[in-house]
Amino acid sequence: MRLILIRHGQTSSNVAGLLDTAIPGAVLTPLGEEQAAALPGALVAESIDRVYASTAARAQQTAAPLAAARGLEVVVRDGLREIGAGDGEMRSDAEAVQRYIDVMIAWALGDLDTRMPGAENGHEVFARFDAVIEEIVASGVETAAIVSHGAMLRSWLGLRATNVDGHFVGAHPITNTGVIIVIGDQEIGWRVETWTGDAVGGPELTTSADGPAADVERGF
Repeated sequence: MRLILIRHGQTSSNVAGLLDTAIPGAVLTPLGEEQAAALPGALVAESIDRVYASTAARAQQTAAPLAAARGLEVVVRDGLREIGAGDGEMRSDAEAVQRYIDVMIAWALGDLDTRMPGAENGHEVFARFDAVIEEIVASGVETAAIVSHGAMLRSWLGLRATNVDGHFVGAHPITNTGVIIVIGDQEIGWRVETWTGDAVGGPELTTSADGPAADVERGF
């Protein structure tokens, strides 16, 4: 099947560089609302059978215009929420942000035993996200759009996609309302077709960068 993975639109926490991961979290800025409103046009060529969003306000706001344009309801699932920042919640200092990114990349590289200080470990995070993906696959739809969060999507793709890895996702942030399209299923794995508009090819794109991207967008 086909999954259209979408990061939510811009929030005030993104602008301020805050690790805002608790529910319901910040709402969309005026720019974020414009980004959400542009999604139906940007995805007009895609056949979408169902639209999902996390329990965060920003994700549901982002999903609403797309769902409305297709005559669909937004299906809300807690498992799609952002990786909790724990002790780093609502902090913007370099130490807290780097710790958050380091844990996210560790999970994307397969170290699920590592725990976000004051929050979940990788096993717990992936279990809740995978459960939603399994629900979507079992529903029999051909294509589903999922509005989730930058760190959650990147870590999951780093571990579950067959043609990218933790080094790739560490070096490739997802912009607000950035779209990643994957195909596959839970048995054979998922293959990334496009990453925010760029085609993703073979193993040459899994090569390591010099660590997580310095310009990674905060706020998640």
